[in-house]
Amino acid sequence: MINLVIFGPPGAGKGTQATNLAKAYQLIHLSTGEILRDEIAEGTETGLIAKEIIDRGELVPDDLVIELIRHQLDNNPLAKGFLFDGFPRTLPQAEALDNLLVHYGRSVSAMLSLEVEKEQLLARLINRGNSSGRSDDANRSVIENRIEVYNQKTAPLISYYSKVGKYERINGIGTVQEITDRLKAIIERLPLNKRSH
Repeated sequence: MINLVIFGPPGAGKGTQATNLAKAYQLIHLSTGEILRDEIAEGTETGLIAKEIIDRGELVPDDLVIELIRHQLDNNPLAKGFLFDGFPRTLPQAEALDNLLVHYGRSVSAMLSLEVEKEQLLARLINRGNSSGRSDDANRSVIENRIEVYNQKTAPLISYYSKVGKYERINGIGTVQEITDRLKAIIERLPLNKRSH
């Protein structure tokens, strides 16, 4: 059983790598953003609550996000593992995830952190904004603020996972395949006790 958290600043390539790893290891890719959008589209009770909060321009609270993840764990009891993308983002979320996984006899195997220099992130995001039309990727000052917020919130998470020997730093510069290969090399050497929980 492998349960991975993929981490990194905006523009680090988390989504691409999460897709590759989920396919390679037959993991269920849990992107909290996608789960929320699906719940809203399906008109579920949780989705309706989330939509109301998002429409006010507020962040969906931790307990609601944890509940969404709980549903995914409940609905996939035979899964070989999960890959958490975009969650946890804060220390309380990391602690809540650990507590939730314990309930299912699981634990986080590793936190894979894609490291990319700020200037490279800015170039990637501006380029992405030009091609995708995403407004949050088009404005340099908005991008710099997103990176700064990420940096402020990640420091405690890096410390949290480092203390339990689960923080893995990966060079996020290179081709998609080169970065995938680096990630796989780390996953392959995870101790069996971490992979089997």
